[in-house]
Amino acid sequence: MGRDLVAYLETGRAQGGEPVPLERLRLRAPVPRPGKVVGIGLNYRDHAAESGQPIPETPILFPKFANSVIGPGEPIVIPPETRQADYEAELGVVIGRRARRVSEARALEHVAGYTCVNDVSARDLQFLSSQWMAGKAIDTFLPCGPWLVTTEEIPDPQDLAISLRLNGETMQASRTSQMVFGVAELIAWISRTMTLEPGDLIATGTPPGVGFARTPP
Repeated sequence: MGRDLVAYLETGRAQGGEPVPLERLRLRAPVPRPGKVVGIGLNYRDHAAESGQPIPETPILFPKFANSVIGPGEPIVIPPETRQADYEAELGVVIGRRARRVSEARALEHVAGYTCVNDVSARDLQFLSSQWMAGKAIDTFLPCGPWLVTTEEIPDPQDLAISLRLNGETMQASRTSQMVFGVAELIAWISRTMTLEPGDLIATGTPPGVGFARTPP
């Protein structure tokens, strides 16, 4: 192993290189082109309550696609067809190992790491029918990152704080312990019929405090 590589692994800096201030960098999404994005609906008990919906008996799945993924700080482009764009802070789960019909007990072994996602939603388009995709899978409607935190740093994904601020005001504040279906259960459920591949992303649902549940929205 070369000295330069050893120095980089030990310090995080290339030998002889100058550090670059973070504000000069354009950070990208940790997984800019996920093969699949699986969204989970109504996965916090109190969010289901504020939505006027019963707590799901099984996970509610919907798709988003790579066209929605942008990095932190990139502009969210709201199309003229919607007047009800909304935010949803969520824990993102990035798959690291192929998962097909895995057990809940072994599910977290297939996770590469975790990231922050904002499942931006056009509510008026989302609720045009029982299929949510029209209001979910819109270009730029899934800001992600900037960091991918490994499973070594997060041994328990059900013990995390999650919050969202809008114009400096906290709009959402909860913990992942409030999920209806935890990360391991979601991976086991999804992988029963859908093979999860490395780089796939699961958006695990949002806590209460979304805009459409507020008065005024």
